[in-house]
Amino acid sequence: DHKKKGLLSKLSVAFSRDQREKFYVQHKLKEQSKEVVKWIDEGAFIYVCGDMKHMAKDVLNTFVEIISEQKQLTPEQAREFVQSLRKSRRYQEDVY
Repeated sequence: DHKKKGLLSKLSVAFSRDQREKFYVQHKLKEQSKEVVKWIDEGAFIYVCGDMKHMAKDVLNTFVEIISEQKQLTPEQAREFVQSLRKSRRYQEDVY
């Protein structure tokens, strides 16, 4: 267990298929946007795994949105910020 080993300090989950109302990863990101941006500022790595067609795009757009809001950047500046995370391999995707 990664949490017991100290490798993981928090795990937030979103189950889109286990309930009547759909609750996706991007909803959880928005719900915790201040904390997510704080983690990024502290050097967090982001791993996005799953559906390429919808989920990955929606999660990427949500990251741009919350970074724009929390860091008071324009959407274009926020996209560039996320791109810099990709270049430094701090935003990685394993999508299919």
